[in-house]
This record gives sequence, C-alpha cells and structure tokens, in this order.
Amino acid sequence: MDDKNLIEPIIKEYYIKFKAKLNQPSVENNDFDELMNLFNISPELKRDNRQFWGRHLGKLWEKMVVELAKTHCQDFQPELRINKDQLCDLIIGSDAIDTKYRIGSGDSGTLKKLKDYGAILQEKGYNPVMLIVRDDNLPSAIAAVKSRGWNVLTDVESFSYLKEKIGIDINDLIQEFCNIYHIIDE
Repeated sequence: MDDKNLIEPIIKEYYIKFKAKLNQPSVENNDFDELMNLFNISPELKRDNRQFWGRHLGKLWEKMVVELAKTHCQDFQPELRINKDQLCDLIIGSDAIDTKYRIGSGDSGTLKKLKDYGAILQEKGYNPVMLIVRDDNLPSAIAAVKSRGWNVLTDVESFSYLKEKIGIDINDLIQEFCNIYHIIDE
C-alpha cells in the first residue's frame, strides 16, 4: 500500500467531520447571568474575548464568595493549598468550596487537576463543592469532576447553597449594584 492510500482514509474521516461541523448552525449562547447583568456586559461583547471575561468574572465571583463567607461564617477557613496547588477557594465547615464562573472543555490539564483535587479533598475528610455561576457548562466537564467527588452546583443552585451557608442572598446583593457599575451605557 502506498503512502497516499495509507493516509487517505484518515483525511476522509476528518473531511466528513469538518463538513458536518460546517453544516451545523452556530448556536451562540445569548443568556445573561447575574455578573454580566451587574456590569451590563452583553453576550456579544463577552464573545469578543471569552477567555478575558470568563477569567475576570470568575475571579470576581471567587472574591465575593470568600469575603462574604469570611464575614458571616464562624467556621470559615481560607483556601487550602498543598505546595503551590490551591485545592479550593475556601472552606465552610466540612465543605471545601471551589468557585467557577463556568467550566468547559478548556484545558485538559485544568480538568485533570480539578478531578485530582476532588479526590484529595475527600481523602482529607472534606466534602468538595463546586459553585458555578453559569448553567451552560460542558456536560462532559461536569461529569468529569463529579466522577472524582465534586458536588457541582450551577446557577440558582449555587446561589441557594450560599444563602443557606452564609445567610445572605448574593443574587439580591448583586442586584443592588446593577445600575451603578454598567461598563456600557444602554
């Protein structure tokens, strides 16, 4: 068999995949979330630089949750680190909490770390809880972290969990700032 015949089936396989992808309509998520509403960030603006917005909205979420828990929870503990690895953002009682804006396919290394961290936290006697703002997460990413012990809560579930643990409705609190910090005027 010559080289051309050797690689042609591989090329054809991907040709079929790529053609199928071209024929699929692009489905863009046009949903707003509480943090986007806070700053009046449109889905279109966020799509221009998903990585930037995801990283910074995620850090905002983390800082808000940590500060409110630190203030309102007597059983608050800061992030748990092993060497340079941060296994979670905070601990409330026996819940080791990691906050995320969204999880997707992203970097396979990040998903591997999250899975490993879930197992380590369980070994240390903690209940790993992941609080995610968005509800449009990649199902396979959610399944991957759940398989290693994470209790994954998204959107309304995250806010409800925090209201129960912290005693504050963070969504209501965010709403109090919604007309003050718009980065784009309507």
